[in-house]
Amino acid sequence: MQDLLQIITDKLGPAGPLYVVGGLGLFLILLSVPFFLKKEDDPLDKLKASNTRGKDNTKSREALRSKQANERLERYSTFLEPQNEEEYSAIKLKLLQAGYRSKDAVRYFYFAQFALGLLGLLGGTIYFVLFVAQTDPDTQKTLMYILGPGAAGYYLPKYWVTKRVEERKQQIEEGFPDALDMLLVCVEAGQSLDQSIIRVARELRASYEHLADEFEMVSYEIKAGKDKAAVFSDMAERCGVMDISSFVTVLIQSATFGTSIAEALRVYAAEMRDKRVMRAEEKANKLPTKMTLATMGLCVPPLLIILVGPSIVNIQALGQ
Repeated sequence: MQDLLQIITDKLGPAGPLYVVGGLGLFLILLSVPFFLKKEDDPLDKLKASNTRGKDNTKSREALRSKQANERLERYSTFLEPQNEEEYSAIKLKLLQAGYRSKDAVRYFYFAQFALGLLGLLGGTIYFVLFVAQTDPDTQKTLMYILGPGAAGYYLPKYWVTKRVEERKQQIEEGFPDALDMLLVCVEAGQSLDQSIIRVARELRASYEHLADEFEMVSYEIKAGKDKAAVFSDMAERCGVMDISSFVTVLIQSATFGTSIAEALRVYAAEMRDKRVMRAEEKANKLPTKMTLATMGLCVPPLLIILVGPSIVNIQALGQ
């Protein structure tokens, strides 16, 4: 035992045994996590499942496979989704706005946070033991190398989803005026609103994929018999763009008061075109302000060198 301790101390320094014990403890924790996360099946649930299994023999293999996959996640649902209904609704809406519409999207999100956090913690610990422990670091440096990668891995899924939401909103905002123009053309050509939405979704696929997905989902929900007002309200909630919320309000009011949908689309499409021009002008007006610091940093130093450099050389020559 003394020889083993001596070898560990020679390899890892005076704190080598502590590192070994800590690594062993972390390994045991990671090994025991699945057993803690596993939720035992309720005997009543097993009885219900056995009773319903005999009644559902006509289900397809694909349906059975998808059910089994959901059951695997259901075992860990207590740990892979928030127990607060408000928090669950908020993260589900954010994932919908990011384009993740799967039933288990919330569980996958929390599983990604949990797994990446553990992997980052494990990677930071291994890197610290192999490369940093020999330099006798202080406590702050030790925590930074060990806990830093774990925190980065934990917040990486949240950063990814937030960035995807912003990109998706920007694409929808940019493509919405074109979608309104196409929708107006289809309606004025004699097509119904449902047929126009299907046609616009097909035509927008090449340029604005996310907006085409939203219109396609609207068409499917309308075909399924869902109320149009609820369908458009859900679309506005999924997109999270103010322009689409206003457009949904216009459509609902037009259907409520019996006014012409084509006329409402014509007025709102013209407004959206004007708004797109104003956004472009706003970005153009911000450009000189954003370029000021870059211009000063890149142009002023070379100009000073060109103007002042010869004078400095002449002064040094006269001094000598």
